Amino acid sequence: DFLNLEVDLLYFDTTSTYFEVELPSDEAESLRKYGHSRDHRPDRPQAVIGLAVTRTGIPVRCWVWPGNTADMSVIEEVKRDLVGWKLGRVITVVDRGMASEENLQILQRTGGHYITGERMASGKPAVEEALSRRGRYHKVRDNLEVKEIIVGTGEARQRYVLVRNPEEAERARARRAQILAKLRQELEQLRYLPEGQHTKAVCALRSHPTYGHYLKQEASGRLSIDRSRVRAEERLDGKYLLRTSDDTLSAEDVALGYKQLIEVKEAFRTLKQTLELRPVYHRLEDRIRAHVLLCWLALLLIRVAENETGQTWRCIRDSLQRMHVADLVTPDGQVTQRTETTPDQKALFNALQIPEPPRIFKVQTSKNRVS
Repeated sequence: DFLNLEVDLLYFDTTSTYFEVELPSDEAESLRKYGHSRDHRPDRPQAVIGLAVTRTGIPVRCWVWPGNTADMSVIEEVKRDLVGWKLGRVITVVDRGMASEENLQILQRTGGHYITGERMASGKPAVEEALSRRGRYHKVRDNLEVKEIIVGTGEARQRYVLVRNPEEAERARARRAQILAKLRQELEQLRYLPEGQHTKAVCALRSHPTYGHYLKQEASGRLSIDRSRVRAEERLDGKYLLRTSDDTLSAEDVALGYKQLIEVKEAFRTLKQTLELRPVYHRLEDRIRAHVLLCWLALLLIRVAENETGQTWRCIRDSLQRMHVADLVTPDGQVTQRTETTPDQKALFNALQIPEPPRIFKVQTSKNRVS
C-alpha cells in the first residue's frame, strides 16, 4: 500500500553470490555452501538469493537460502510467504528451470496462477502436440507473433502460447548456415589425413562444443552431418513455448508478461554491479541476511526513483553528483553554501517530491560568530 504497487503479476527468479572467506569445517549449518555458481566461481562458498519483482521492476521481497539450494525446492516457501500478504489475484511468472509439475500445482494454490516457459526439447507429449499443432500466428508487436494452443480436455486441459520472433529466427538460420558450412570443410579435410591424425581429428570434432552437436557417426565410423537434428532446430528457430493456468489473459498478455521476466535479471545486475553486493566477507547467518537485505532496500529505492523520474539510476546519480558544497572565505568571514540547482536537478527533486537542500549551510563572521 505504501508504494501503491500493482502486485497482480509477480516475477520470481534466483541468483547466487559468493563469499571471499573460506568455508570452515564447523559451519555445517551456515548459509555458506558450495553449489551451482551463476558467477562461475565453484571454488567459493555461496548463498542463493531470490527476488519477487512487480511488472514495473519494483522488488517487493527477497529471500536468502544456503548456497546448495536447488531452484525447484524454493517455490513452496515463496508461495507460502506471498500468501501471507493476503493479496488478491496473483499470477507468478517463473523461468522454465522451475517449471516442475509439483511447483506449478503449488503456484495454483489459494487461487493463484502461473506463466512459465516450457522446454521445447523436453519430449513431453503435451509439448510435442503443442509444437506440431497447425494454426496461424497473430502479430502483436514488431518481431513478436503469438499462437494460442489448447492441449487436452477437462482436468487434463493445458493452455500454451507459442511465441515467434521472425528476426531472431532469421539470425538463428544464418548462424547455423555458417556453422554447417565450416563443418563441411572440416569433414572434407578428414579425407586427406593419415590414419593417426585422422583418428585424433575425428575425436576433436565429436567433442567440439559447437560442431559435435550436428554430427553423427555411422556404423563404418565415418562422421556426417545429422540432418534430423538440423531439421529439428529449424523447426524451433526464433520460437519459445509458454504455458499458463490463467484463461482470462490474452495470448499477447501471456507473451509480454513472460518477456518482462527480464526485470528480475536486471534487478540482479543492479544488485551485483551498481550496488556492489560483493565482496562479501560475512560468516554469521544474521549478518549475511542483513547484508542482502540492505542491498535489496537500496535496490527498492533505485527502482522507485527510476520509475518516478523516467530516467536510469546512472543519469540520476550523475546529475545530482554535480551539486557541490563550497566554503567561501573572505576577510569578513566564511560562508558554506552549495551550488545553484540546475534545471535537470530541479526536475528530479520535483518528480521525487524531495525538497532541495538549503543554499546556505553555515555563516561564520570574522568575530567567530556562527549563524
